[in-house]
Amino acid sequence: QTTEMTNREEAEIQISELDLLSSMFPYEEEFVVTDQVALAELKHYVENESAEMPSSKVQFTLNVKPEVSNASMMDFSMACALPFKYPTVLPEINVRSALLSRSQQIHLNSDLKTYLMKNCSGEPCMLSAREWVKDHAAAYIDKELSSSSSKTTSNAPQPEDTTFTRLWIYSHHIYNKQKRKNIIDWAKELSLSGFCMPGKPGVVCVEGLQSSCEEFWSRVRKLTWKRILIRHREDVSLEGGGHAEIQKQRKFSTLEEKCFDAHGARGNHMDLGQLYRFLEEKGCADIFQMYFGVEGQ
Repeated sequence: QTTEMTNREEAEIQISELDLLSSMFPYEEEFVVTDQVALAELKHYVENESAEMPSSKVQFTLNVKPEVSNASMMDFSMACALPFKYPTVLPEINVRSALLSRSQQIHLNSDLKTYLMKNCSGEPCMLSAREWVKDHAAAYIDKELSSSSSKTTSNAPQPEDTTFTRLWIYSHHIYNKQKRKNIIDWAKELSLSGFCMPGKPGVVCVEGLQSSCEEFWSRVRKLTWKRILIRHREDVSLEGGGHAEIQKQRKFSTLEEKCFDAHGARGNHMDLGQLYRFLEEKGCADIFQMYFGVEGQ
Protein backbone atom coordinates (compact mmCIF):
# COMPACT_ATOMS: atom_id res chain seq x y z
CA GLN A 1 0.00 0.00 0.00
CA THR A 2 2.74 2.46 0.92
CA THR A 3 4.59 2.10 -2.39
CA GLU A 4 1.38 2.85 -4.24
CA MET A 5 1.10 5.98 -2.19
CA THR A 6 4.62 7.14 -2.96
CA ASN A 7 4.14 6.55 -6.69
CA ARG A 8 1.16 8.86 -6.59
CA GLU A 9 2.98 11.41 -4.48
CA GLU A 10 5.85 11.36 -6.95
CA ALA A 11 3.41 11.84 -9.80
CA GLU A 12 1.77 14.78 -7.98
CA ILE A 13 5.15 16.41 -7.42
CA GLN A 14 5.93 15.98 -11.14
CA ILE A 15 2.65 17.61 -12.15
CA SER A 16 3.11 20.56 -9.83
CA GLU A 17 6.69 21.06 -11.00
CA LEU A 18 5.58 20.99 -14.66
CA ASP A 19 2.83 23.52 -13.84
CA LEU A 20 5.40 25.73 -12.19
CA LEU A 21 7.71 25.52 -15.22
CA SER A 22 4.91 26.37 -17.62
CA SER A 23 3.90 29.41 -15.57
CA MET A 24 7.51 30.61 -15.29
CA PHE A 25 8.30 29.95 -18.96
CA PRO A 26 5.07 30.52 -20.85
CA TYR A 27 6.66 30.65 -24.29
CA GLU A 28 7.19 27.54 -26.38
CA GLU A 29 10.70 28.62 -27.22
CA GLU A 30 11.56 28.47 -23.50
CA PHE A 31 9.66 25.40 -22.33
CA VAL A 32 7.69 22.83 -24.28
CA VAL A 33 6.32 19.42 -23.32
CA THR A 34 7.28 17.18 -26.25
CA ASP A 35 5.07 14.26 -25.25
CA GLN A 36 1.57 15.49 -24.47
CA VAL A 37 0.19 11.95 -24.27
CA ALA A 38 2.50 11.06 -21.38
CA LEU A 39 1.52 14.26 -19.55
CA ALA A 40 -2.18 13.49 -20.00
CA GLU A 41 -1.61 9.96 -18.67
CA LEU A 42 0.27 11.31 -15.66
CA LYS A 43 -2.56 13.74 -14.83
CA HIS A 44 -5.13 10.98 -15.25
CA TYR A 45 -3.10 8.78 -12.89
CA VAL A 46 -2.99 11.50 -10.23
CA GLU A 47 -6.70 12.25 -10.50
CA ASN A 48 -8.05 8.69 -10.60
CA GLU A 49 -7.51 6.22 -7.80
CA SER A 50 -8.02 3.29 -10.14
CA ALA A 51 -5.79 4.52 -12.98
CA GLU A 52 -2.80 2.46 -14.02
CA MET A 53 0.75 3.75 -13.82
CA PRO A 54 1.47 5.80 -16.98
CA SER A 55 3.19 3.87 -19.75
CA SER A 56 5.72 6.50 -20.77
CA LYS A 57 7.63 9.22 -18.95
CA VAL A 58 6.91 12.89 -19.48
CA GLN A 59 9.46 14.47 -21.82
CA PHE A 60 10.04 18.17 -22.27
CA THR A 61 12.57 20.69 -23.46
CA LEU A 62 13.87 23.73 -21.60
CA ASN A 63 15.84 26.25 -23.63
CA VAL A 64 18.33 28.42 -21.81
CA LYS A 65 20.22 31.53 -22.84
CA PRO A 66 23.23 31.89 -20.54
CA GLU A 67 24.01 35.26 -19.01
CA VAL A 68 27.36 35.92 -20.62
CA SER A 69 28.29 39.22 -22.18
CA ASN A 70 28.96 37.81 -25.65
CA ALA A 71 26.30 35.13 -25.58
CA SER A 72 23.86 36.62 -28.04
CA MET A 73 24.26 33.58 -30.27
CA MET A 74 24.34 30.99 -27.53
CA ASP A 75 21.43 28.70 -26.93
CA PHE A 76 21.44 25.61 -24.78
CA SER A 77 18.62 23.17 -24.99
CA MET A 78 17.89 20.77 -22.13
CA ALA A 79 16.06 17.66 -23.32
CA CYS A 80 14.50 16.25 -20.15
CA ALA A 81 12.55 13.19 -19.15
CA LEU A 82 11.10 12.47 -15.71
CA PRO A 83 11.43 8.82 -14.66
CA PHE A 84 8.34 7.51 -12.83
CA LYS A 85 10.22 7.53 -9.52
CA TYR A 86 11.33 11.18 -9.88
CA PRO A 87 12.01 13.08 -7.66
CA THR A 88 13.20 10.05 -5.66
CA VAL A 89 15.55 9.42 -8.59
CA LEU A 90 17.25 12.08 -10.69
CA PRO A 91 15.70 13.41 -13.90
CA GLU A 92 17.26 12.44 -17.24
CA ILE A 93 18.71 15.57 -18.80
CA ASN A 94 20.73 15.96 -21.96
CA VAL A 95 22.07 19.45 -22.62
CA ARG A 96 22.81 20.25 -26.25
CA SER A 97 24.08 23.22 -28.19
CA ALA A 98 25.24 23.67 -31.75
CA LEU A 99 28.39 25.28 -30.34
CA LEU A 100 29.48 22.28 -28.26
CA SER A 101 31.74 19.60 -29.65
CA ARG A 102 30.80 16.03 -28.85
CA SER A 103 33.33 15.76 -26.03
CA GLN A 104 32.36 19.15 -24.56
CA GLN A 105 28.76 18.02 -24.52
CA ILE A 106 29.63 14.77 -22.72
CA HIS A 107 31.76 16.67 -20.21
CA LEU A 108 29.01 19.23 -19.53
CA ASN A 109 26.31 16.60 -19.05
CA SER A 110 28.40 14.51 -16.72
CA ASP A 111 29.23 17.58 -14.56
CA LEU A 112 25.54 18.52 -14.43
CA LYS A 113 24.71 15.01 -13.27
CA THR A 114 27.39 15.16 -10.57
CA TYR A 115 25.99 18.48 -9.37
CA LEU A 116 22.45 17.07 -9.18
CA MET A 117 23.60 13.93 -7.37
CA LYS A 118 25.31 16.05 -4.72
CA ASN A 119 22.62 18.65 -4.30
CA CYS A 120 19.23 17.40 -5.32
CA SER A 121 18.45 13.85 -4.49
CA GLY A 122 14.82 13.38 -3.50
CA GLU A 123 13.79 16.98 -4.21
CA PRO A 124 12.30 18.46 -7.37
CA CYS A 125 15.33 19.91 -9.10
CA MET A 126 14.45 21.08 -12.62
CA LEU A 127 14.87 24.72 -11.69
CA SER A 128 18.25 24.14 -10.03
CA ALA A 129 19.35 22.17 -13.07
CA ARG A 130 18.28 25.02 -15.35
CA GLU A 131 20.09 27.59 -13.17
CA TRP A 132 23.23 25.47 -13.22
CA VAL A 133 23.13 25.27 -17.03
CA LYS A 134 22.52 29.00 -17.26
CA ASP A 135 25.52 29.78 -15.05
CA HIS A 136 27.99 27.13 -16.21
CA ALA A 137 27.23 25.84 -19.69
CA ALA A 138 28.89 28.66 -21.66
CA ALA A 139 32.23 27.86 -20.04
CA TYR A 140 32.30 24.42 -21.71
CA ILE A 141 32.33 25.86 -25.21
CA ASP A 142 35.97 26.84 -25.05
CA LYS A 143 37.04 24.40 -22.34
CA GLU A 144 39.03 22.06 -24.55
CA LEU A 145 40.26 24.67 -26.97
CA SER A 146 42.83 25.89 -24.46
CA SER A 147 43.89 22.42 -23.34
CA SER A 148 44.15 20.91 -26.79
CA SER A 149 47.18 22.83 -28.02
CA SER A 150 48.50 19.46 -29.19
CA LYS A 151 46.29 19.94 -32.24
CA THR A 152 48.89 21.98 -34.05
CA THR A 153 46.56 22.38 -37.00
CA SER A 154 46.02 25.89 -35.54
CA ASN A 155 42.62 27.15 -36.62
CA ALA A 156 41.89 24.70 -39.39
CA PRO A 157 38.18 23.92 -39.11
CA GLN A 158 37.65 20.51 -37.54
CA PRO A 159 35.08 18.39 -39.38
CA GLU A 160 31.90 18.79 -37.37
CA ASP A 161 30.29 15.55 -36.20
CA THR A 162 26.94 15.68 -37.85
CA THR A 163 23.86 13.94 -36.56
CA PHE A 164 21.45 12.01 -38.73
CA THR A 165 17.92 12.14 -37.34
CA ARG A 166 14.70 10.30 -38.07
CA LEU A 167 11.49 11.73 -36.62
CA TRP A 168 8.28 9.72 -36.35
CA ILE A 169 5.44 12.21 -36.09
CA TYR A 170 1.88 11.29 -35.10
CA SER A 171 -1.15 13.40 -35.84
CA HIS A 172 -4.78 12.85 -34.92
CA HIS A 173 -5.55 13.13 -38.65
CA ILE A 174 -4.13 14.64 -41.82
CA TYR A 175 -6.71 15.46 -44.51
CA ASN A 176 -6.03 19.06 -45.50
CA LYS A 177 -4.56 19.25 -49.01
CA GLN A 178 -2.48 22.34 -48.27
CA LYS A 179 -0.87 20.69 -45.23
CA ARG A 180 -0.11 17.59 -47.27
CA LYS A 181 1.50 19.77 -49.95
CA ASN A 182 3.53 21.65 -47.29
CA ILE A 183 4.82 18.40 -45.83
CA ILE A 184 6.06 17.20 -49.21
CA ASP A 185 7.44 20.58 -50.34
CA TRP A 186 9.26 21.29 -47.08
CA ALA A 187 10.78 17.82 -46.99
CA LYS A 188 12.06 18.33 -50.54
CA GLU A 189 13.43 21.79 -49.71
CA LEU A 190 15.24 20.42 -46.63
CA SER A 191 16.55 17.26 -48.39
CA LEU A 192 14.55 14.98 -46.12
CA SER A 193 13.26 11.56 -47.12
CA GLY A 194 10.53 9.46 -45.50
CA PHE A 195 6.78 9.23 -46.04
CA CYS A 196 3.50 10.85 -45.11
CA MET A 197 0.40 8.75 -44.52
CA PRO A 198 -2.64 11.03 -44.64
CA GLY A 199 -5.99 10.08 -43.15
CA LYS A 200 -6.76 9.19 -39.56
CA PRO A 201 -4.43 8.75 -37.80
CA GLY A 202 -1.82 10.72 -39.73
CA VAL A 203 1.74 9.45 -39.71
CA VAL A 204 4.76 11.39 -40.98
CA CYS A 205 8.32 10.12 -40.98
CA VAL A 206 11.20 12.39 -42.01
CA GLU A 207 14.90 11.56 -41.98
CA GLY A 208 18.02 13.52 -42.83
CA LEU A 209 20.34 16.00 -41.13
CA GLN A 210 19.30 16.78 -37.57
CA SER A 211 19.09 20.53 -38.20
CA SER A 212 16.84 19.96 -41.24
CA CYS A 213 14.54 17.63 -39.29
CA GLU A 214 14.26 20.19 -36.50
CA GLU A 215 13.48 22.96 -38.99
CA PHE A 216 10.82 20.72 -40.59
CA TRP A 217 9.24 19.97 -37.20
CA SER A 218 9.21 23.61 -36.15
CA ARG A 219 7.34 24.54 -39.37
CA VAL A 220 4.89 21.65 -39.22
CA ARG A 221 3.88 22.13 -35.63
CA LYS A 222 3.08 25.81 -36.26
CA LEU A 223 0.22 24.71 -38.55
CA THR A 224 -3.10 24.14 -36.78
CA TRP A 225 -3.58 20.56 -35.62
CA LYS A 226 -6.09 18.87 -33.39
CA ARG A 227 -3.11 17.00 -32.00
CA ILE A 228 0.42 16.43 -33.26
CA LEU A 229 3.54 15.14 -31.52
CA ILE A 230 6.82 13.39 -32.08
CA ARG A 231 6.16 9.76 -31.16
CA HIS A 232 9.77 8.63 -31.50
CA ARG A 233 13.10 10.08 -32.52
CA GLU A 234 16.27 8.37 -33.71
CA ASP A 235 19.63 10.16 -33.69
CA VAL A 236 22.81 8.70 -35.18
CA SER A 237 26.13 10.49 -34.92
CA LEU A 238 27.95 10.63 -38.27
CA GLU A 239 31.71 10.86 -38.20
CA GLY A 240 32.57 13.66 -40.58
CA GLY A 241 29.02 13.65 -41.91
CA GLY A 242 29.62 13.60 -45.66
CA HIS A 243 26.82 13.22 -48.19
CA ALA A 244 27.58 9.49 -48.65
CA GLU A 245 27.32 8.85 -44.90
CA ILE A 246 23.93 10.52 -44.81
CA GLN A 247 22.67 8.51 -47.80
CA LYS A 248 23.83 5.31 -46.11
CA GLN A 249 21.61 5.97 -43.09
CA ARG A 250 18.45 6.63 -45.06
CA LYS A 251 15.72 3.99 -45.05
CA PHE A 252 13.59 5.88 -47.58
CA SER A 253 14.72 7.28 -50.90
CA THR A 254 12.47 10.36 -51.18
CA LEU A 255 9.51 11.68 -49.26
CA GLU A 256 6.31 10.34 -50.72
CA GLU A 257 2.72 10.23 -49.68
CA LYS A 258 1.58 6.67 -48.96
CA CYS A 259 -2.14 5.95 -49.07
CA PHE A 260 -3.01 2.57 -47.65
CA ASP A 261 -6.67 2.77 -48.50
CA ALA A 262 -8.92 0.81 -46.26
CA HIS A 263 -11.79 0.05 -48.60
CA GLY A 264 -15.18 0.14 -47.04
CA ALA A 265 -17.45 2.47 -45.17
CA ARG A 266 -14.78 4.28 -43.21
CA GLY A 267 -12.87 5.19 -46.34
CA ASN A 268 -10.58 7.72 -44.73
CA HIS A 269 -9.23 5.27 -42.16
CA MET A 270 -5.97 3.80 -43.30
CA ASP A 271 -5.32 0.09 -43.48
CA LEU A 272 -2.84 -0.36 -40.66
CA GLY A 273 -1.95 -3.87 -41.78
CA GLN A 274 -0.62 -2.41 -45.04
CA LEU A 275 1.27 0.27 -43.10
CA TYR A 276 2.83 -2.46 -40.96
CA ARG A 277 4.01 -4.40 -44.01
CA PHE A 278 5.40 -1.21 -45.57
CA LEU A 279 7.37 -0.43 -42.36
CA GLU A 280 8.55 -4.03 -42.18
CA GLU A 281 9.92 -3.79 -45.74
CA LYS A 282 11.86 -0.69 -44.75
CA GLY A 283 13.26 -2.32 -41.61
CA CYS A 284 11.17 -0.15 -39.27
CA ALA A 285 8.58 -2.63 -38.02
CA ASP A 286 9.33 -1.90 -34.34
CA ILE A 287 8.00 1.64 -34.85
CA PHE A 288 4.49 0.27 -35.41
CA GLN A 289 4.41 -0.81 -31.78
CA MET A 290 5.34 2.71 -30.64
CA TYR A 291 2.58 4.31 -32.67
CA PHE A 292 -0.23 1.93 -32.00
CA GLY A 293 0.81 0.02 -28.91
CA VAL A 294 0.08 -3.35 -30.48
CA GLU A 295 2.22 -5.90 -32.25
CA GLY A 296 1.84 -5.64 -36.02
CA GLN A 297 0.10 -8.39 -37.95
